[in-house]
Amino acid sequence: MNLQQLEYIIAVEQHRHFGKAAAACFVTQPTLSMMIQKLEDELGIRVFDRSRQPVVPTPAGEIVIGQARVILQEVNIMKDLLRQQKQNLTGELRVGVIPTLAPYLIPLFVNNFLEKYPEVRLSISERITDQVVRDLKNNDLDVGILVGPLNDPSIRENPLFYEPLLVYSSHGFDKTFLLPEDIDPRELLLLEEGHCLRSQIMNLCELRHRWESRLSYETGSLETLVRLVASGNGVTILPALAAEMLTDVQKERVFPFLAPAPVREVSLAIHRNFLKRDLIDALGEEVRAGVPARYHLKGETVPVSLHS
Repeated sequence: MNLQQLEYIIAVEQHRHFGKAAAACFVTQPTLSMMIQKLEDELGIRVFDRSRQPVVPTPAGEIVIGQARVILQEVNIMKDLLRQQKQNLTGELRVGVIPTLAPYLIPLFVNNFLEKYPEVRLSISERITDQVVRDLKNNDLDVGILVGPLNDPSIRENPLFYEPLLVYSSHGFDKTFLLPEDIDPRELLLLEEGHCLRSQIMNLCELRHRWESRLSYETGSLETLVRLVASGNGVTILPALAAEMLTDVQKERVFPFLAPAPVREVSLAIHRNFLKRDLIDALGEEVRAGVPARYHLKGETVPVSLHS
């Protein structure tokens, strides 16, 4: 029995497919299958029921896989403790960022982080919240940057900043500060299902039942919504960092909510058995340093003009 075999059975359990597990482990399927077969022969049990599709662990296999996770976790702890003995931060940090943050937040900190910590490799990927949480639990990510609270006891959340929500409209309003009821639901353009921002906006505007928008367009891109509004179609609600990226002309169509303005809490999300504490702390410091100071404190009011 070796650690590689334990990694392979965990990969198959996660993907429920030998071919996908092999691809995730960067080996051929015959190699992975052979190594798992050797482990099964050594243990005298079958770890997986191959007669079912997708493949599933046998009852005995579930016990083996559970213990394999414990063993690999302890090995990773030992490696992490040894890594932290080095004077400089080193290693790889796997970061998952939700799509409504990634394009606007990552450029604010990534260059400074890489320059400050030249021996650290950042591996960043965009994933919706449910995927980030799943991958933290499966140890496919070290940390997530997302919007909480998650209310998941297995995930620790460390708030970084509070991002106000702003109205971006194809037409003007007769007031400086808006209330949620000032927005016509028939004009509202939202992201597709699965994005936490969609749920937050629906709660803000009390869209608890199906509503009929004059334009139905499903997208996972804030940029698409911005372009639709700019072309004269409806209203959407943007996080402040996305609004900061608009042109000066577009910013004239941005309207803040009446204080206390709705905000979303952006946090570092870490699994309760997390490693790489020093790398994660360094990441949090650089993210917070890159974000405008006016978003650091909850309850701060949003300036009327983003380009003032």
